[in-house]
Amino acid sequence: MLTAVGLAWLVCAVIAVAVARRTRAWLRLRHIPGPFSAGFSELWLIMKTRGGRVHMETAEACERYGSIVRIGPNELITSDPDVLRRMLNTKSPYRRSNWYDALRIDPSHDNVLSERDNEKHSVLRSKMAAGYSGKENEHLELSIDENIANLIRLLEAKYLSTDTIYNPVDFAQKAQFLTLDVISDIAFGKAFGYLDTDDDVFSYIKTTEDTVPVMILVGALPWLSQIIQSRLLKSLMPSDKDIYGLGRVMGVAKRVVSERFGPDKKIQKDMLGSFVNHGLTQREAESETLMQILAGSDTTASAMRATLLHISTSPRVLNRLLSEIASTPISSPITDAEARKMPYLQAVIKEGLRIFPPVTGLMFKDVPAGGDTLNGYYVPENTKLGYCAFGLMLDTNLWGPDAKLFRPERWFEGSAEDIRRKESNLDLVFGYGRWQCLGKSVAQIELNKVFVEVCYPVSLRTVTARFSIFTKSSNEAPKEARP
Repeated sequence: MLTAVGLAWLVCAVIAVAVARRTRAWLRLRHIPGPFSAGFSELWLIMKTRGGRVHMETAEACERYGSIVRIGPNELITSDPDVLRRMLNTKSPYRRSNWYDALRIDPSHDNVLSERDNEKHSVLRSKMAAGYSGKENEHLELSIDENIANLIRLLEAKYLSTDTIYNPVDFAQKAQFLTLDVISDIAFGKAFGYLDTDDDVFSYIKTTEDTVPVMILVGALPWLSQIIQSRLLKSLMPSDKDIYGLGRVMGVAKRVVSERFGPDKKIQKDMLGSFVNHGLTQREAESETLMQILAGSDTTASAMRATLLHISTSPRVLNRLLSEIASTPISSPITDAEARKMPYLQAVIKEGLRIFPPVTGLMFKDVPAGGDTLNGYYVPENTKLGYCAFGLMLDTNLWGPDAKLFRPERWFEGSAEDIRRKESNLDLVFGYGRWQCLGKSVAQIELNKVFVEVCYPVSLRTVTARFSIFTKSSNEAPKEARP
């Protein structure tokens, strides 16, 4: 039995070991600037993540300390576009870190977002690329058109205001209804019906609003994923037998995918059909169609919310956009090809993506064996290097002194080379190289259409704008923008 003296020595020994380990960790990256406390503890990163401001706090850290910043004992972030391209290109030896474990929906099976092995990830992407590109989906653009038409019908039926009738609309909610219906229509062949019911079908949105912040916190503390995804807590995880939430969507995915396999399999020329044709197994198809819903709806909705909020609160931008729409011969509904030829519309979309990048995760990668030298700093192997989207997109060195201002005209300024460089930097919103977003083309079609179809038929007026965009984030943009 320990005496009081023995216990005191044991406590001192434990403290000494802890201090030694923390000091060793601090020394490893002491040459890289950042908040002082971040060098010794994950507490700085945890507090910023838990507070929902990690996207802005990391951007402010880059503004203060430079384009490479230490935010944890073994964690760095960068806002340098050249460093990001070096890290993300197809031949890069960098690999996904354990940050991505939090994106594993099935604890025993990885998906295209959680797969950390570069070779396995590349094989998985190759089976899905054609389906996402629309080349093998005959009805991709038509599906988007039909769901945007449903949105317009809903707005006209329930949310038009007159001189005597006041019907405000929470457009942030309707944007997510739209993107969920689009992606479910594309993924499963039938929309979930959010716009038809004007309601949170399956309570999916409420469930994800509760779940996503936890996933982001787990990304900051990867060891938590081993606990949450353990057999002990399996009963608390979503199940395909659930009536509501993510589990209900899992059940839908399982049922729809099962129809595409077996002796009586259904053959359709849609996104899922393309996945199956290119070799996805039934289990992989279930996982990937579910991940489509999670990754493809909220991010695009965030881009719509933020962009429409800035359009509707800037009469100059709105009037110029409406003028371009009115003076351009376009179809009804507008086609993707027509939208791409409208310069001011494209500038508005680009500026919306820049002012509020829809993906706010840090997405840490592991520095490869032998380490790397970045902007004059030697970075040891196995250091985590993350992506600071807001730091990149609000950098005055890249975008000018008014970088924090929504001003689409910046996309017409400078030489042709200047504009190409800005477009290349903006494209990092969708990732790059081996990790570029598979859903990029789908999101671009949605954005190309929605602002024309929403802005032109009605007169937009923002009566309440909650700029939670700058104060709270788990991939959330402003929650209210009301026509």
